[in-house]
Amino acid sequence: MDLIETIEKYKHLGIDDVIDHEKFNLISIVYHSTRIEGSTLTEVETQVLLTEGLTPKGKPIEHSLMVTDHYAALQFILKEAKARRPVSTAFIQEINSLVVRNTGSFYNTIFGTVDARTGAFRKGNVTAGSTYFPNYDKVERLTDSMTDKINEKMQSDISVADQINLAFDAHFNLVSIHPFYDDNGRTSRLLMNYIQACYQLPLAIVHNESKADYIQALIDTREKDDINIFRQFMNDEYKKCLADEIKKFEDISKPKKGSGFHLMF
Repeated sequence: MDLIETIEKYKHLGIDDVIDHEKFNLISIVYHSTRIEGSTLTEVETQVLLTEGLTPKGKPIEHSLMVTDHYAALQFILKEAKARRPVSTAFIQEINSLVVRNTGSFYNTIFGTVDARTGAFRKGNVTAGSTYFPNYDKVERLTDSMTDKINEKMQSDISVADQINLAFDAHFNLVSIHPFYDDNGRTSRLLMNYIQACYQLPLAIVHNESKADYIQALIDTREKDDINIFRQFMNDEYKKCLADEIKKFEDISKPKKGSGFHLMF
């Protein structure tokens, strides 16, 4: 079963209509995205924090703030998707400002102090491992160009396969421009989720367990100048996520003889 067939089956089963499924799906997205960026909260701790407001004992408060900020940003992009708000540079900066509302830092540059919590673009050059990102003076132009291309495609009639690739490509391009000092990764994944929500597609997750492969896919895509490398990685992650949800739903809906829920005393 290919990805589009998996999406069609997921929708046909009505998994998103199950009570509280959306909430717990969003919690899963927040858990994996913040874990990739260094949060130490478990999925259960993330769930308890977001549903009951209880912070886990013995964990840095910053990690709890990462989770609550990301959840707020995720709810924001889903609300905006219902109105099909055009993707703009200002919109992306607004997403980032929500992501780092309580964890963003101040950066002193020759151009003055940058408050990352405002969604301001970086005013210096940055690297990550062996990767050099575009010079800071190209960031705004590259982001404007990217948003123009996203909007152009979203205003045309494109296939489901192209919708999926558009979300993946936006994710890759934004994280590769690396316009912010803080949390480019989470902002880029939220942009991907925004485009998916606009097209009423299930939201994709980059699993924390796939972090090394995720980073390698980004590096290989840049070095080989081949977007299909990242698309294939995301395709596999997306399909795995949906297949897992389908299996859980079918296991609950059609329990095998002798299995399923039973009372225990």
